[in-house]
Amino acid sequence: MKIVFIGAGNLATCVSLEMQRAGMTISQICSRTRDSAESLAKKLNCQWTTNINEIIPDADLYIFSLKDTALPEVIAKVKPNDGMWVHTAGSVPMQVFEGHAERYGVFYPLQTFSKKRRVKLDQIPIFLEVNNPEDLKMLRKIAIALSGNAVELDSEKRRFLHLAAVYACNFTNHMYLLASKILDEQSISYDVLLPLIVETAQKLVDVPPAEAQTGPAVRFDKEIMDKQIAMLKDPGMQTIYRLISQNIYKEKLQHEQY
Repeated sequence: MKIVFIGAGNLATCVSLEMQRAGMTISQICSRTRDSAESLAKKLNCQWTTNINEIIPDADLYIFSLKDTALPEVIAKVKPNDGMWVHTAGSVPMQVFEGHAERYGVFYPLQTFSKKRRVKLDQIPIFLEVNNPEDLKMLRKIAIALSGNAVELDSEKRRFLHLAAVYACNFTNHMYLLASKILDEQSISYDVLLPLIVETAQKLVDVPPAEAQTGPAVRFDKEIMDKQIAMLKDPGMQTIYRLISQNIYKEKLQHEQY
């Protein structure tokens, strides 16, 4: 099987390398910039190009791993072929391929990726969608080889999955950034938070989020909360503190009703 990646960002880098480790052949990388295309192609020992017109026409699978806003424009520029086209976006419907490819779908690994960090795909759910049921077998085989966890999910439900992931991952990471700023101002190493962060995540394996919540907001300890808000110099961080604290307490009250 020949696989072509259109895009060489975080997800494309991690997934293509894991595919190679699983014995799959990546035939070509196409990226907007030479540096990213050439760098990833060297790791994969495959062809690379920055010219969409030079994408090989006889691959079995074309994986579009691009920014959501770039997908329609790039898809429209790729010459039609007999291969299957899939994208890796959480909030873009598979119908973005309509009129450009006969066989198409979605290959969406639910994980956060960074080029500088290897991410093992073992047990990571990979969500699949196809316009032709016959192609599901091929995508499922690839997903199982990478993670052992392939899930069929339509575009509408995947939008909400992506939204949930933004809360669970992207917003949470932003909180780590804000926490690091607070510590930096006091010359305290961010490393002291790492055991707390790890335990918070690991606890959720055994305890539902509603039961795992701790801290002054869940008790609505107004005296502590007011003091901590006053300690924050940034009005934006004060607003975030208030809104999240209010929502934590609201969720606690709702949970107690059940």
